[in-house]
Order: sequence, then structure tokens, then C-alpha cells
Amino acid sequence: MLRPLIGDLHCVILTKPAATLSMCLRWLSSKKGIIKKKPDLDEETLSKHFIDWRRVLVIAGNGGNGTISLHHEASREFGGPDGGDGGNGADVVFQAESRVKSLEPVRHQYKAESGANGRSQNRTGKNGKHTIIQVPLGTVIKEDDTIIADLESEGDQFVAVRGGTGGRGNHFFVTAQTQTPMIAGRGTIGEEKQLSLELRTMAHAGLIGFPNAGKSSLLRALSRARPKVAAYPFTTLNPHVGMVQYDDLEQVAVADIPGLVHGAHMNKGLGHSFLRHIERCSCLLYVIDLSVDEPWTQLTDLKYELEQYQPGLSERPHAVVGNKIDLPESRTNLPLLEKNIPLPVIAISAQERINIDELKKHVRQLYDEDMKGRIKEKKPKVDKSRII
Repeated sequence: MLRPLIGDLHCVILTKPAATLSMCLRWLSSKKGIIKKKPDLDEETLSKHFIDWRRVLVIAGNGGNGTISLHHEASREFGGPDGGDGGNGADVVFQAESRVKSLEPVRHQYKAESGANGRSQNRTGKNGKHTIIQVPLGTVIKEDDTIIADLESEGDQFVAVRGGTGGRGNHFFVTAQTQTPMIAGRGTIGEEKQLSLELRTMAHAGLIGFPNAGKSSLLRALSRARPKVAAYPFTTLNPHVGMVQYDDLEQVAVADIPGLVHGAHMNKGLGHSFLRHIERCSCLLYVIDLSVDEPWTQLTDLKYELEQYQPGLSERPHAVVGNKIDLPESRTNLPLLEKNIPLPVIAISAQERINIDELKKHVRQLYDEDMKGRIKEKKPKVDKSRII
């Protein structure tokens, strides 16, 4: 019982149960404003929960053993064997889900349920319940560096390990010569594998550039995505995807991928965590900072890192975007950049929204060409018998 005093929020608590006391204290705290709303997580906190690589040990369930049993009933003198079969062990299955955005919820080990042993009266043991592991779209599953599955669509499933089969009960071994066999089969052992999961961001175009080149600001200008923007390196710690809207209702996905550094192919900086996401992009947008000295060297270094990681990666359909054209030094460097590279440069200012419409048109051209089948990557060969 709670009795508030006049002119104050103090109270006399006459009840002793701990649950009631806790409720009273929470009510008083809320009245005084002591309990505050939990603050929103910032980009740095969220990045700690974004995992794009995970090593997982998956163990399927074992099959249940068959049972040795003889039927006992008053009206049947020779009841015979009635031992039931064991149940089948459960499988471990990976399933792609769009609502899952990271591999952070995935544990390092999964063991599926084993089948139950058979019972008398020809009762079969219960089958194990399959273990379903939900992973994000674009998850690649590897075994010994070999791709065995690529889950890129909603609902895609892959049976990683299969459960063991249940053993036979002694009723199965009845023959004309052996009417009361006293043997039963053992359940088989479930499969066990050590797998690697890689999350590769799926986007039509990827923004490639060194830290502070303005990739996050550019994604903000192109779409409604709101990645963090700040004046220090490695502001973006995990990929962001924004949708570029067009008048014909077409949508093109553009990914802001964390900044690359020299030696990224040797896993320096964000290293392979950065580079693996580029493999999913059909076309690339090299974002060059025009305000630095000799900006054309950035393009050479970026292509070199991509080629060292995967030969031919830098040759995908691409465009060169010169950012920060609103700065005086950038306007001076632009003619030098165009002179030193054999490609047209789209000069923009992500901060001031200069020439963004022109860039959108070019992105649409690259997208349309890709949709026509001009550049098609071969999908890895997988064991189709395990894909549901």
C-alpha cells in the first residue's frame, strides 16, 4: 500500500514484497525525472556491433539409437521384437533475412539437437529440431577458403551440416531364421564443419576513395542515407547503402565503403574488411579529393590496391569523381587531374551540391549498361544439393 504525504513525493511503504517495493521506487523516480530516456547510439557505438566476418563451428545432431525390446502381453505368448528406430539428428541451416544487418548476433558455435532413442512397442524416437541461423543478405559461406554458398536473396537457405540418421530397432532385423533378434543399430554421427561467414554489401555502385575524400557527404547528397560526417580519418567504420531515386521510379543502390589506405591489400587499416564489400559492386565511383597536391596519384593508388586484392577488380565499369570543386585549390588542380588521367572527370561538390544531378545521370548510365548484361560476374559453384 502506497500513501503519498501532502506537499511531497515521499511515501510510506507498508507492504514488504520486493516486487511491490521496486515498482514504487520506479514510480517515484519517474515522477522526479530520475529515470531518463536511454540516449540514442551514435555512429561509433553502432560500429562496434557491426560484424562482417565470423568463424563458426557448426555441429549437426547425432541420430538416436535403435532399441532392443520384446513385446510382453498376456494374450500374446510370442509377442516378438518391438524395438523402435531412433530419430534422425537435426541439421544446421543458414537462412538469409533482410531484417538482419550484421553478423554480430551469430555465435561462434552451434550444435543441433540429436534424435531421441527408439522405444518399445515399435515407437520411433523423436527427430531433432533443425537449427536455423539467420544471416544478412549477401552472406558468403566459405570452407577452407572455398565458397560453398552465396545467400543473396531473401529466404535463401543452405544446409551447412546434415544430422545423423537414426539406428534401427531390433524389429527391423527379424528374418525367417532369426525370429527374436537381440541386436539394434546405433545412430550415425552428425557432420561437423568449421566455416567462415563473410558479409559483402550488395550495391550497384560503390564509392571508393581515401579517408576524408568526401564519400559520406556524397552519399548524403545522392540519397537519403545519413552516414556520419566529420573532419577526421575513418569517420565511416562500416558500409552505408543509400538509394538514388529517379523520375521513372528506378532505384540504384550506392554504397559508402570505409576509406582505403596504402597497403590495404595486405590488411592494413580496415584492409580486407573494406575490400570484400567492393566485390559485390557492379560499378565503381573513384572519389578523388581535388584539394590535395597531385590528386591524380590517388586514382593510381586506389586501382593498385584493388588489383592486388583481386585481379580485374579495378577494371569494372567506373567513373572518376573529383570532389570539393568549391575550394580554390581544387579549381586549380582540376585541369591537372584531367591532363594526367585518360578518363573524363565529373567535378562536384558534395558539400555544396554542385553537379550532383550530372553525377546521378552518369550513375544511371552505368546501371543501365550493367542491367543489359554487358558485365556479368560468374557466380561461384556451390553444392546445389544443400540449397533448399
